[in-house]
Amino acid sequence: MKRNVSKIELGVATVIVLVLLVVLPALNVSGVVSNFTINLWGKYLCYGLLAISVDLLWGYTGLLSLGQALFFSLGGYMLGMNLMLMIGKDGQYYKSGNNPNLLPDFMIFLGHTFLPSFWRPFISFPFAVLMVVVLPGLLALIFGFFAFRSRIKGVYFSILTQALTYAAYIFLLQNKVTMGGNNGFTDFRRIVGFDIRDPVTQRGLYIATATLLVVVYAFARWLTTTKFGLVQRAIRDSETRVLFSGYAAANYKLFVFVVASIVAALGGALYVPQVGIINPSELATDKSLEAVVWCAVGGRGTLVGPIIGAISVNALKSWATTKYPDYWLIILGVLFILIVLFMPKGIVGLPAQLRALFKKKPQIPDPSPVTPPAEAVNAKS
Repeated sequence: MKRNVSKIELGVATVIVLVLLVVLPALNVSGVVSNFTINLWGKYLCYGLLAISVDLLWGYTGLLSLGQALFFSLGGYMLGMNLMLMIGKDGQYYKSGNNPNLLPDFMIFLGHTFLPSFWRPFISFPFAVLMVVVLPGLLALIFGFFAFRSRIKGVYFSILTQALTYAAYIFLLQNKVTMGGNNGFTDFRRIVGFDIRDPVTQRGLYIATATLLVVVYAFARWLTTTKFGLVQRAIRDSETRVLFSGYAAANYKLFVFVVASIVAALGGALYVPQVGIINPSELATDKSLEAVVWCAVGGRGTLVGPIIGAISVNALKSWATTKYPDYWLIILGVLFILIVLFMPKGIVGLPAQLRALFKKKPQIPDPSPVTPPAEAVNAKS
């Protein structure tokens, strides 16, 4: 049975990869798929990376983190700093002659005359990419070390991760931090020398996002099938038994927490140049909650389910916010309730759920009378 499931999953994954990496870009080149659509799908796939990070924690380890939006945003901010420095002579203040040092426009507006020292290394694109991985990973390592060593779990872990995210939100809102304040970073012009608004560049960013999603999915699938994955699911089901078996559950949880934070940060880094903005609103409470809904809708503990959930829910959001902008949060809440009540295994688990439902269909009894065998009649007489 497992072999059949693996073949089905491999076949479906192959089709999806071909559609994402070959068909959609080819249709975009030919003009069948618009540049807006390819850019929108790039955004959806970035959310797919965020959904995988949530699933590794919640679906496989039983850690409901409400702070993955923090790591997603940190990755975006790290790359966004490089993109802001690449605006250069295209900035409005430079054109008016008020920015000889080529500072980002928001710094000139706030009265800065020199680039802050911690901004200077971000002129290098490789350094910015390195920080996309290092800073979120380091933050997750420090926070997770103290949280897991203190055996914080359950709802308390969820509250702590949300508190950490809210603290970062308040921190980034301050203008004196020189991270753009409430407006954040926007008006990007170039990425590694290419015009960021050019359709070819946007197509390249989409292909990079789709490729990264495939690589991350393959890595996560491999990780969850190893001995580590078995211990990971054992922690989800009963951490106490894992501890009595001699495994250091805290180390396993810390490792997967750091991995999930890096995956989310990579998604955020690719999100920023495709969407064109990053600001503290990405750290709002509803962002982390939406990622949890994606996993629930798609099917947590499946990896592919959260990706499907992220794409489908955000496609629904794009439609609903256009047609019924005042009712989107209500629609999202109703959707989550319906999924929990009637589809606990999400979209991925729906076929199995339907098969089980049909198998349980009661059999109609035969109304014809049953004639006892002749041996039983003779025995009575």
